[in-house]
Amino acid sequence: MTADGILPLWKERGKTSFDCVRDMQRLFRTKKVGHTGTLDPDVEGVLPICIGRATKLVQYLTAEGKEYEGEATIGFSTTTEDASGELVKKKEITETITEEQVRSVLMSLTGDIEQTPPMYSAVKVGGRRLYEYARQGIEIERPSRQVTIYSLELTSGITRQDGCVSFRFRASCSKGTYIRTLAVMMGEKLGYPAHMSDLVRTAAGSFSRADCLTETELRDRSDKGTLYDVLLPYEYALKDWPSVTVDKQTEGKIMNGAVLPIPESVDENLFTLYNQQGECLAIYKKHPNKAGMMKPEKMLKV
Repeated sequence: MTADGILPLWKERGKTSFDCVRDMQRLFRTKKVGHTGTLDPDVEGVLPICIGRATKLVQYLTAEGKEYEGEATIGFSTTTEDASGELVKKKEITETITEEQVRSVLMSLTGDIEQTPPMYSAVKVGGRRLYEYARQGIEIERPSRQVTIYSLELTSGITRQDGCVSFRFRASCSKGTYIRTLAVMMGEKLGYPAHMSDLVRTAAGSFSRADCLTETELRDRSDKGTLYDVLLPYEYALKDWPSVTVDKQTEGKIMNGAVLPIPESVDENLFTLYNQQGECLAIYKKHPNKAGMMKPEKMLKV
């Protein structure tokens, strides 16, 4: 049987996203596997894996928003901006930090914000990953990026221990957001060094925690012969996209990659085209040079 579809994987702590890709290549016996957004080894959570034809959608799923539940600890910072790093700076908290103060800080970080990627990240500068420089003890200038925090809310009380305070939060954000850095920014707003002490990704695009299976569950299904049943058709990941269903004649033109008039019902720049059988044929986009026309962005049905 050919593996083809989207696997909603629950990544466990201790593995990199690339570890998960290699594991799924072995489990599904195919090299055509890609993940849709890096999760650090210390983070668990939703990691949709594209297999077979569905790998054509990796770039689109990676670009979708994510949701996280995390914990920020205020009082000391680390080299990696999370609990796995070495101590960088410590400042004992002697004042009372209230829930009202924290909520005000979270509100100030909601919307469009600028972030500088941490040194321990996969961003490339000068042809090398930042973490490669960091492992050699080299710190270099990093380009800032604009990200969007759609919502950021306090989900716990404020706990105090060993001169530090901690609190939990829930964040909904755009592609490219570093939640580790967001925790550091929370500390800066409160006047203290900080780091992210715990993190779980609870949603990625259309996929939530309830959709996911762990690697242990997948291996159990493999033993029972039901592994391939967990793969979702790539249409599932596109279900919230604007779409148009076309007739048989137009389907033939789309399959040939034709430039066609845009249907009147379409307003968005990117949209999907389906045939009468409910199969997604392609992702099309507005033609950049021909008004009222559309052109292929990605052919899906082959």
